[in-house]
Amino acid sequence: MTKPIIELKNVSKGFGDGLEAVDVLKDISMEVADGEFVAIVGFSGSGKSTLINLMSGLAFPDKGEVLFEGKPVEGPGPERAVCFQSYSLMPWMTVTENVQLAVDSVFPKESKAERLARALKYIEMVSLGHAKDRRPSELSGGMRQRVAVARSLAMDPKVLLLDEPLSALDALTRANLQDEITDIWSQDRKTVVLITNDVDEAILMADRIIPLNPGPGATFGPSFKVDLPRPRDRTKMNHDEDFKALRRDVTAYLMDIGIAKKRSQVEPPLPDVVPISFGKPKAYADASKTSGVAEQRYLEYSKVDKVYPTPKGPLTVVDGFDIKIKKGEFVSVIGHSGCGKSTVLTMTAGLNDVSSGGIILDNKEVSSAGPDRAVVFQSPSLFPWLTAKQNVAIGADRVYPNATQTEREQVVEYYLSKVGLGDSMDKLGADLSNGMKQRVGIARAFALSPKLLLLDEPFGMLDSLTRWELQEVLMEVWQRTEVTALCVTHDVDEAILLADRVIMMTNGPNARIGKVMEVDIPRPRTRKALLEHPDYYLYREQLLSFLEEYEGGANPTPPAESATSENPENTGSAAEEAA
Repeated sequence: MTKPIIELKNVSKGFGDGLEAVDVLKDISMEVADGEFVAIVGFSGSGKSTLINLMSGLAFPDKGEVLFEGKPVEGPGPERAVCFQSYSLMPWMTVTENVQLAVDSVFPKESKAERLARALKYIEMVSLGHAKDRRPSELSGGMRQRVAVARSLAMDPKVLLLDEPLSALDALTRANLQDEITDIWSQDRKTVVLITNDVDEAILMADRIIPLNPGPGATFGPSFKVDLPRPRDRTKMNHDEDFKALRRDVTAYLMDIGIAKKRSQVEPPLPDVVPISFGKPKAYADASKTSGVAEQRYLEYSKVDKVYPTPKGPLTVVDGFDIKIKKGEFVSVIGHSGCGKSTVLTMTAGLNDVSSGGIILDNKEVSSAGPDRAVVFQSPSLFPWLTAKQNVAIGADRVYPNATQTEREQVVEYYLSKVGLGDSMDKLGADLSNGMKQRVGIARAFALSPKLLLLDEPFGMLDSLTRWELQEVLMEVWQRTEVTALCVTHDVDEAILLADRVIMMTNGPNARIGKVMEVDIPRPRTRKALLEHPDYYLYREQLLSFLEEYEGGANPTPPAESATSENPENTGSAAEEAA
């Protein structure tokens, strides 16, 4: 066996003192061979990031040893480059300067021109050459994450420690970076430890997959060897029986330990309470019963533009967004990072002014935020000094004014339990992992019983199992309440699973609706049924092809072929024509 480059020997790590003490990892042992690619998968809050911190030297074990090349890890070093979930960029520096900061510290003997060339090489690798002179404030969240990936790669380390670095990226960019990281590994045989919440990503990239069982006191599960030949083609893998078997085995193991963890949790009842009325004129309500026009145009975007002033003149981010959404319809919006998806959502929520055009919800123009529109953002905005329960209760107390205090508490506890936080609802927001915080945000939105559910990549920070579970929860709530939903996502599979229609946005600036795809798959949907549906891969191919066509900007290259609809204006008015 190849000599291990990283070793963990009977490592335990906890946080807090006395009654507040929490064991995160317990008696962890692992060896990573020189040149090996290892993926660690597990649930949010199981200690995956703590494990990376121990290997990088940013944290130290309470018990046991962490070794690098046979010597105890005594702190961080350039031979172990880390790319975290949070990108941690210098806000006053450009993209190039942020990457150069790492290059200059690792390669001080190289000439200035050589260091710049090295930085620019990796900036181009993550498709940010066009943005090399921008500052972080001028980048989307996904673009910032790509800068962090480029910075880590540019250090040319012996070991690359990746803490879910691709979770915030759109599907195509994520796939491209998966391929680039794998290619770098295959050429240089760098040792890579990847923390991921995506089973498919682990299978595509790794030699070995190690599940991390849920904590407290998390331990490793059995190691799964990935014997699939390299290079691995993600399209061909979907038809590979060995891939399917491995995917089934890893997923089944994770599901089993997840079910075991939840067996002790008792789901509270949901009280029969009615939220505060956001009523509409009686004449309009009566008309809608006979004409159906109101339902067909429940949420209407009329040539919506968003323009930001810049030193170089006005910048049009969203250009002529025009479509009608039926009452009770679930619509996904997909596109590259920075294409304006989130801008459309924040304008719909009333959190961002419309530059021109208008947004109508239930015959009322959107002019400000309100509890009739529940929003779940990419980053969960919790009050860190409040518990999970108190964070959810803020909204519930407002929308259920006629319910008793006990009934409102039952609503809060029900939805926290539904998102897997039944045993953590009394924890402070500051003490929750990123994935747990996101689950609180989702529970908070559900608890509002809104007219319109707005979701801005709500599952992007969650582990695979929790993401799948919450997609099912979302579908369950949606079918029970018939709430109209708009979900911004970069996950092609998620868009197909959830939506009645998928809006495909071109790249920005001047981003607009490129195509609209109808998803004709029976409901209720399950992930298993989706994968077995004869049209699933056709839908998937259409979305990925669109993303590839518009990778370079607002115009297709080469010209896109119409797959499911004509131009966006015609597709957007289909409901009006039907009415």
